[in-house]
Amino acid sequence: MLQHRPVNRSQRLVSFWLTRMFFSSLILMSVHATILAQEVQRTQPTWWFGGAAALNLNFYGGTTQTLNSALMTPSPFHKGFGAGLYLAALVEYRPDPIWGGILQVGYDDRRGSFYDVTRPCGQLLTLSSTISYISIEPSLRIAPFSDGFYIFGGPRIGFNWALNLPKSSLSDEKAFVYTQGTTIASRGEFSEVRKTVISGQIGVGYEFELASPNAKTQVNLAPFISWQPWFFSREPRLTESWAVSTVRAGVAIKFGRGSVIHRTEFVAMPEVVERDVQFSLRAPKAVPVNRRVRESFPLRNYVFFDEGSTEIAGRYILLTKTQAASFKEEQLQEFPPKSMAGRSVRQMTVYDNILNILGDRMKRSPGAVVSLSGASENGPVQGKARAETIKKYLVDVFGIESSRITTEGRDKPRIPSEVSGATKELALLRAEDRRVDIESDSPELMIQVGGGPHYMLKPVHIVAVEEDPLDSHVIFNVVGAKEVLSSWSLEITDDQGKVLRFGPSTREQESISGNAILGDRSKGEYKVVMLGQTKSGRFVRKESAVYLFRRDTPMKDVVRFRILFDFDKSKTVASYETFLTDIVTPLIPDSGVVIIHGYTDIVGDEVYNDSLSNQRAQDAQSILERAIAKSGKKEIMFETFGFGENPQYATFDNFFPEERFYNRSVIIDIVPD
Repeated sequence: MLQHRPVNRSQRLVSFWLTRMFFSSLILMSVHATILAQEVQRTQPTWWFGGAAALNLNFYGGTTQTLNSALMTPSPFHKGFGAGLYLAALVEYRPDPIWGGILQVGYDDRRGSFYDVTRPCGQLLTLSSTISYISIEPSLRIAPFSDGFYIFGGPRIGFNWALNLPKSSLSDEKAFVYTQGTTIASRGEFSEVRKTVISGQIGVGYEFELASPNAKTQVNLAPFISWQPWFFSREPRLTESWAVSTVRAGVAIKFGRGSVIHRTEFVAMPEVVERDVQFSLRAPKAVPVNRRVRESFPLRNYVFFDEGSTEIAGRYILLTKTQAASFKEEQLQEFPPKSMAGRSVRQMTVYDNILNILGDRMKRSPGAVVSLSGASENGPVQGKARAETIKKYLVDVFGIESSRITTEGRDKPRIPSEVSGATKELALLRAEDRRVDIESDSPELMIQVGGGPHYMLKPVHIVAVEEDPLDSHVIFNVVGAKEVLSSWSLEITDDQGKVLRFGPSTREQESISGNAILGDRSKGEYKVVMLGQTKSGRFVRKESAVYLFRRDTPMKDVVRFRILFDFDKSKTVASYETFLTDIVTPLIPDSGVVIIHGYTDIVGDEVYNDSLSNQRAQDAQSILERAIAKSGKKEIMFETFGFGENPQYATFDNFFPEERFYNRSVIIDIVPD
């Protein structure tokens, strides 16, 4: 059996170096984690100097047989492999956190052994090379995430330095050893060796900071790996087709000098910007303490049931026959003041009376009929039993004729939350499908709000006084925060030197109550500083100013509308175009302010929900803008953004299915003054 000795030696060498590099990387990661924990701000150097050491893994291809004018082997050699040393000095220029350049100059060993060949007589032939170069490698450096990871690539120019030296007996930089059997047949130099070899390279690396946080001289250690393929390369020789591809794995050490600013000096730190972020704010003309809101509150036509139960859940408000006789839905219109810091208790109280509202409307409209469609994961029988429970309540308590109510059972509702392929948070989705849908073609009961068959119970009109209403808030915009910053916060300083701090945040927009900023003052001028930390550890500082004054006198009523969505649906905004154009737009006055906020529930990915809520709000604004343009209204200001599932701003809790459905919404406030 033939023994490929050069291959075995190479495999052992590769295994040894890869093992060392693996454990070295683990150690470096531990060092990096320790360094990141230290809270020191510092600018990064523009120029870096250092060196690199690496292992060249050289892969031979093509063909060589004529070694020089005096020797031609009996059989040609084709593929081979070898490992050589790479040592270089380097300079890096980084005028920008993303873009930069690298120049490396050093010794580049491309030695290797061709795979053994066998003559027809059975004699084993071997050939090894010790060819090497002085290589110059300029590269473009890109750090796409502004952190330690970077990509580099560029040309490589190799000079075979032995050709520039005085003639000697044997130059290792272009030598070969040729063996027949166990005897060295020849030791010599390749002929027709190129003086200059040009190729290309591409690679990746990751920098770990090693310097003390208090040191101006920064020290980075950067493991890297690169590839220099043969198809970008000129062959080592002018003759034949021998080609070399190299995979290089190693580590570079880099030194640069920057300035250090400790956390106590943060306010005085000069602005350092990577991909720049834009900071702006928008304040109300006057900050109202409270505001009277007239809300057209939509009634979701779903009644939810507990798992396995056919009884109406205890959270719904059920009346006796005597109470039902005097019940009017107008009783739900007036509510005492509620702080927006809490959840919308008044709206949920309206929804919890959904069966009583339905009973009252059916009593007033004797010709109205309804269909109750019950769904259960246990099958249509239990689904219909749930529908029958609601029918019995309407018949027994409100005296509705049984013939006006039909029932059916289903496995899932017509518009289910749990769809095919869903794998996450199934418990929440299935709870939303344990329900009875109230359906009707009677306009006295229902309203077509979403186009097609999309009906809901007609809204209930609520009048309430809100403390700290939406139009009292100052909106802060940090455009680019998601891409550039790991977090940002605010320092708001009044003219007496008192400082308020808010944050941190990772969003591009935040809303802060003007009343919270004013405190017990009636007016004030404020300096606003946005302090951001980039994802690579650098810092950004932006400044602005705002003047606020509180308006205690009565203000005109805000008119509020709410658009509801099914699970994970944003395109349904378009189906509300008629509603937004014909109902909402006529109520917007000239010079009015329209506040549009998008929300989602907690089901799904937080980042996705944030984007979904923004999309819903922006789509609603686009429809209103088109309608306003046609109407001739002027100087309308929009304040539009999405809060996603952020529990700080959610208008409802997320415990019950109906709360999650109401959180899937866009709120539109029309502020007349």
